[in-house]
Amino acid sequence: MIKTDILIIGAGPTGLFTVFEAGLLKLKCHLIDALPQPGGQCSEIYPKKPIYDIPGFPEILAGDLTKNLLEQGKQFEPGFTLGERAETIEKQEDGSFIVTTNKGTKHQAPVVVIAGGLGSFEPRKPGLDNLEIYEDNGLEYFIKDPEVYRDKRVVISGGGDSALDWSIFLADVASEVTLIHRRNEFRGALDSVEKVSELKAAGKINLITPAEVTELHGDGKIEALTVNKEGEDFRLETDYFIPLFGLSPKLGPIADWGLEIEKNAIKVDNSLNYQTNIPGIFAIGDVNTYPEKLKLILCGFHEATLMCQAAYRIINPGKRYVLKYTTVSGIDGFDGSRKEAPKAVVQSI
Repeated sequence: MIKTDILIIGAGPTGLFTVFEAGLLKLKCHLIDALPQPGGQCSEIYPKKPIYDIPGFPEILAGDLTKNLLEQGKQFEPGFTLGERAETIEKQEDGSFIVTTNKGTKHQAPVVVIAGGLGSFEPRKPGLDNLEIYEDNGLEYFIKDPEVYRDKRVVISGGGDSALDWSIFLADVASEVTLIHRRNEFRGALDSVEKVSELKAAGKINLITPAEVTELHGDGKIEALTVNKEGEDFRLETDYFIPLFGLSPKLGPIADWGLEIEKNAIKVDNSLNYQTNIPGIFAIGDVNTYPEKLKLILCGFHEATLMCQAAYRIINPGKRYVLKYTTVSGIDGFDGSRKEAPKAVVQSI
């Protein structure tokens, strides 16, 4: 049995930042994630993709954000159960919860925080024959390392932000980038659409619209595609085919925990602390929903901060905690480390 103060389900950015905020309150955290490494989508789907709306960072790669969050929380010595999915939850007589994974690992904590992002997710796959033959053999649903496509021919299919962004990024990496969309209009950011148009005019992106990929060809590995453009078929040679049609999110077993669900997200009380309809269970980040919810990493950080204050009161009933700025109080890590402002800049009045 793994025992902790706060059990966090989901090791994405919001879950990782919770470790730091809980640590400031002297609360220990343990994280469960179905992925084999921390970071959630930032590590699994787009580690090399830049993020522009993290305060203090005009631009930071998703993978670097994960590394920074792990470094920030390291002093509070979090535990991890990775490569396992939270399966069942049981309320105990003392008010704590026992969460068991699909591999039988048991965890006990008085507070459970669901920070599972989109939940368990699967890529939306194109309706083509023999997909399984080419998956990981030239057919990819995620771009983890752009260097894989260095000096290769790449065909991307899709009309959203992901398809546009990766077409732009790979234009300076791949030997040839082709973007195929079934419509002439794209549903991505306007500046991305304009950038693709500029790269097309410069001969750095081949843009084929309205068109669809209808067949895959190759002897065990992608070698070519059949593309239908306005009723006419033609063959397009390529090394990689990357259909980016988005993700199909699912809450998975958490949906059966008795939580109030709305549109595949967990309803929480945002007027207080993001607690669910079950006392002691909270949901933060993209997995929750409330009026005017915004699915942004920085909003998840805010939710984690307020949730930790509520968790402290549950774990320490009747005990009052006085919040102090870290610039004044410093930070005492569980590993014995101490961070504080140099004495020269601390003045008495």
